[in-house]
Amino acid sequence: MSKKKRTVIPFVERPFEGLNPEAELVAMREILPLATIEAQLTSGHEVTFATILPGMASAIRREDGVLLVAVQTVMSSGDPSLDIATRVLRGLDLEPGTSLELSEQPEPGPRLQDIVESFGEFALHEEPTFWMTAEEVDKPENQRALADSREQLIPTKAVAGVPGAYWCRMSHEFVRYVRPEPRDAILDALARMRVAGTATFDESRFIGAFRAQGLLIPVWQLQAGSEADELEKPLAVFAKEFDKAIESTDPLTPDEKRARAGIVSRQVTLR
Repeated sequence: MSKKKRTVIPFVERPFEGLNPEAELVAMREILPLATIEAQLTSGHEVTFATILPGMASAIRREDGVLLVAVQTVMSSGDPSLDIATRVLRGLDLEPGTSLELSEQPEPGPRLQDIVESFGEFALHEEPTFWMTAEEVDKPENQRALADSREQLIPTKAVAGVPGAYWCRMSHEFVRYVRPEPRDAILDALARMRVAGTATFDESRFIGAFRAQGLLIPVWQLQAGSEADELEKPLAVFAKEFDKAIESTDPLTPDEKRARAGIVSRQVTLR
């Protein structure tokens, strides 16, 4: 008997396009350690999407019946929207207290755009309490496990009032800013601001950008010790200027074209 050929899933450059929380889903897949977003399916079921699940599971059904579906797993095809939708549809059959492990790429089928009716609350978390019911969280052994996980994670917070902007602390403090506009518009805007000397806020330094799931994520290094709540006002002011630069249709000057080329050369593609 001949071996069944592996299905090749076509690459989709912008897999979450058309979904209202596209920027949040890209952030969950690429740069956030712990986040969730709730959703209502066209079938009437409810699901909570999570960055990661215990043991890198594809989905788990908590003891209280809540279905959690991972945005990040060890398996990924050329279309993350298809991957996640497959986990959702397979996860609907899970019994409370069980999990789903998928190691093979999915077959062609429905995508998130086909099965999600609406999205609800998006939230960042400092520890993975959402993996458990309230009763489980209170158990001493789970409290110890949560404390351990908190120490291993990169501290990350949303900057209030600036959607898509996330402060994080690694060797330095950084802001990673997920923008939903087309990448070319973001690159042009950054080039304009670099030449004008306005590509900064709160004494930050623009250091480059990630390419992720069809979007661009510019990154700034902050002054040592900067905290997320200190950035609210300066980043809100900067965001308005950034918006104006993105909306501009003026041709780039020679200096701006050179600045743009420099930014492009330092881009890093995630995954």
